[in-house]
Amino acid sequence: AVAGRLWCGFACPQTVYTEIFLWIERKVEGDRTARLRLDGAPFSLEKLVKKWFKHILWIGVAMWTGFTFVAYFVPARELILQFLQTKMGGWEIFWVLFYGFATYGNAGFLREQVCKYMCPYARFQSAMFDKDTLIVSYDPARGEPRGARSRHADIAALSLGACVDCTLCVQVCPTGIDIREGLQYECIGCAACVDVCDGVMDKMGYARGLIRFTTQNALAGKWTASHMLRRVLRPRVLVYTTLLGVLCLALLWSLVARMPLKVDVVRDRAALSRIAAGGKLENVYRLQIMNATEQPQRYRLVAAGLEGLAVASEAEVGVGPTESRWVAVRLQIPYGSAEAGSHPITFRVADESGRAHVEEKSVFLVPR
Repeated sequence: AVAGRLWCGFACPQTVYTEIFLWIERKVEGDRTARLRLDGAPFSLEKLVKKWFKHILWIGVAMWTGFTFVAYFVPARELILQFLQTKMGGWEIFWVLFYGFATYGNAGFLREQVCKYMCPYARFQSAMFDKDTLIVSYDPARGEPRGARSRHADIAALSLGACVDCTLCVQVCPTGIDIREGLQYECIGCAACVDVCDGVMDKMGYARGLIRFTTQNALAGKWTASHMLRRVLRPRVLVYTTLLGVLCLALLWSLVARMPLKVDVVRDRAALSRIAAGGKLENVYRLQIMNATEQPQRYRLVAAGLEGLAVASEAEVGVGPTESRWVAVRLQIPYGSAEAGSHPITFRVADESGRAHVEEKSVFLVPR
C-alpha cells in the first residue's frame, strides 16, 4: 500500500539470486552484446569453456544455498563434518540437492518467468494497491512525443518530448515490459529502467526523472515530493499497519508464551491390562517427551484420576536439549480398587522448577 513492490525489486530472493547469476554471467561471458555474439558463434573451445565455467559457478552458488538452508535445521559444523567425511544422511542430501537445483533453475533459467507466472505476490499485492502507492512510472506529459534527435537539437522546434526512444528501458527490464506503456502487473519495481533513463538524460543534458518512483495521483496532479509523502499516512495504510501490528504482537506472544515441553501419550497395545507382581493391576503406556529448550532437562512424571494410582516405573526422565525421548511408563492400582471398565486418568509431566508442565489425558483399563 505504501511502497508497492519494493520487496520484489530489492529484497526478494528470486531477484537477488537472479542478479547474482547475471553478475556471474557478465563476468564470464561479457556484456549483452558479447553474450549474443557468443551464443550466435559456431562451436569452439572458447565457447565451450565459457559456458561450462559459467554453469559450474552457478551450480556452486546454488549448492551452497541448499547447504545453507539445510544448516538451519542441522547444525552447520555437524553438516560440514558429515560432508567432508562423505557421511551425509539421505534426507540431508535430498534437501541440499532439492534447494540447490531449485535455485539453479529459478535464477539461471526461469528468472523473470517466476515473477510473471508463478509468484502469487503480484496478484494479492494488487488488492492493497491504490493511486497513492509508490510505483515506477514514466512521465508521458514530459516524454511525449518520443523521437530520436541529436544532443544539441532544439526539442521545442522539433515538437518532441524528452524521451529519445532509445528503448534502453525495455532492454534492461528483467520482465521485458515497456514502462512507457503505463502501469503493468509485471513491473517488479527494481528501478533498472530509472537508472538507465537517468543516464540517457544526463548525456542529453535533460533533467532526470523522466522515469521515476512516484504515484499515480502525484503524476496526474504534478505533486511535489513533500506533497506525495504526506499521503503516506492515509486511512488504508493505518488500517494495514494496525492489522500487521496485531499479527506481529500475536506472533511474538506465541513465541514468548509457548510451552518449552510437549508430551504425547500412547497406550501399549501389546498388553492392555495385566496383573503385576504383588497382585496389583497394571497398564503400560509409552510417553514421548519433547524438550524444546536449549538445555538438558529432567522431568517428573505423575498420574492421577484413580484412587491408589501410582507410577511403578522410573518417575524421573532426562531429555537432552532440543531432543525427544520415548519412555515406557507403568501405572498400577490395587487389585479390586476400581470397577471394571475404562477410567479417565491424567498424566502430568513437569520440569524440576515446576514452571514448565504439561497434562495429557488417557484411560486406565480394568478388565472384567
